[in-house]
Amino acid sequence: MIYLEKFKLPTIDKEEKIISKRAAINGGTYGYVDNTYPCGIFSNKEFYNITFKDVTIFYGGNGSGKSTLLNVIANKMHLKRVSPFNSSEMFDLYTGACRYSFGWDMEGYQYNIPHESRIITSDDIFDYMLTVRDNNAEISQGKEAARDMHNSLKYGATIKMNGLEDYEEYRLQVQARKKSVSRRQFIRELAGDEVKLNSNGETALLYFCEKIKNNTLCCLDEPENSLSPKMQLELVKMLENLSHYCGCQLIIATHSPFLLALNNAKIYNLDETPVEICNWWELENTKLYYNFFQKHSNLFN
Repeated sequence: MIYLEKFKLPTIDKEEKIISKRAAINGGTYGYVDNTYPCGIFSNKEFYNITFKDVTIFYGGNGSGKSTLLNVIANKMHLKRVSPFNSSEMFDLYTGACRYSFGWDMEGYQYNIPHESRIITSDDIFDYMLTVRDNNAEISQGKEAARDMHNSLKYGATIKMNGLEDYEEYRLQVQARKKSVSRRQFIRELAGDEVKLNSNGETALLYFCEKIKNNTLCCLDEPENSLSPKMQLELVKMLENLSHYCGCQLIIATHSPFLLALNNAKIYNLDETPVEICNWWELENTKLYYNFFQKHSNLFN
C-alpha cells in the first residue's frame, strides 16, 4: 500500500528564501538566523525528490541526515508521535516548503494518510521502558504500605464510622476482614499491578506490535536500537508481514544490515552525493560485516 507516493524537498533557491524570511521575522532588516538546520543537508547532497514503495529505507552513517529526513516527512504529514523532535527555528519553515503527493488505490481514488499513522523513534521505546520502571517502583513501594495497612486493619481495633470522612478507611477494613478477599487481592486493589517488563529487546518488539496498526503509514527511526541480531530478524519478519499482508507503508531510517535486507525495499543511500538508490548488499555497512566474517571464516569451519 502506497499512501505517500512522492515527497519534494526545497531547492537551494527555496532554502535561501525561507532563511531570509526567518531572518526578517527575527529582526527585520538586521535580522539573522543562528541555526539554519535543516537547510543545506539535502540540497548539498543534490537530493530533492523522493518516490516511495511499500517499504522505503533511508540509509546512512551518523550525521547523514536520515533521521532528520524521517522527521521532516513525519512533521509535514502531521503523523502521531510520542517524543518531540529537537528541531531548530527553521524547521517549520523548511517542512512548510516541502511538497508531497498521495498514491492511488485500485479504483482510481487518491489516498489520504490514515488516522493511526505515526512515527516511532528509539527515544519513544526508551522513554516507555523508563516510565514503566518508575511506575513499577512506585507500585512496589505502595505494596509495602498496603501490606502494613492490611495487617493493621484486619487485626487492629474496629473502625467506627461516624461520618462520610470515615467511609474509605471503614470500607478498606471490611475488605481486609472478608474471608473471600485474600491478602494478595487486597494489596493489588490498593497498590495496583506492576507492568510486566521483559528484556529491552522483547519490550521493544512488543512496543512495535502494539503501536503499528494495520493499514497505516509508519515511520521508524533506527528501530534496531535495543534489539539483538535475533530480535532484529524477528522485527524484519514482522515488518514484512505488515507491509505484505496488513496494508502498511513503512519508511525506515536504519543502518542495520538485517533491516536493509527487507524484501523489495527501496533504499536511498544518503552517504552518497548525489544520493543514490542502492541494493542492500552494495552498502558500506553491509560490506563491513561481510568482510569481517570473511576475514574470520576459518573459525566457523
